Amino acid sequence: MSFTGKYQLESQENFEPFMKALGIPDDLIQKGKDLKSISEIEEAGDNFKVTITTGSNVITNSFTIGQETELQSITGEKIKGVVHREGNKLKVFLKGIESTTELVDANTIVNTMAAGGNVYKRTSKRM
Repeated sequence: MSFTGKYQLESQENFEPFMKALGIPDDLIQKGKDLKSISEIEEAGDNFKVTITTGSNVITNSFTIGQETELQSITGEKIKGVVHREGNKLKVFLKGIESTTELVDANTIVNTMAAGGNVYKRTSKRM
């Protein structure tokens, strides 16, 4: 299965506690908690481009599976990391945050981020 497509956030679990654990200010957490982000994924072999648009905030990361690259984290920080593919999962570890994006079926992706005992889960559906 290919990750390529446009997905809209359908549900999220543990958003506020996770963002607080990352040190995100309360006012930004309150602004962001109800926004429905759009993820656009382009997959060409081992090369990926992922664009996540949340309100006016846009994060774009391009990477090649297994090669070190600079990625922008959800805090806006640019961090070097290596994305690995395990079947229908993409995994990366960035500065204490372990992120797994799984293509659960042809129309659903689930992104799970774990940091310091907190787990944040986002489920998005293909548009």
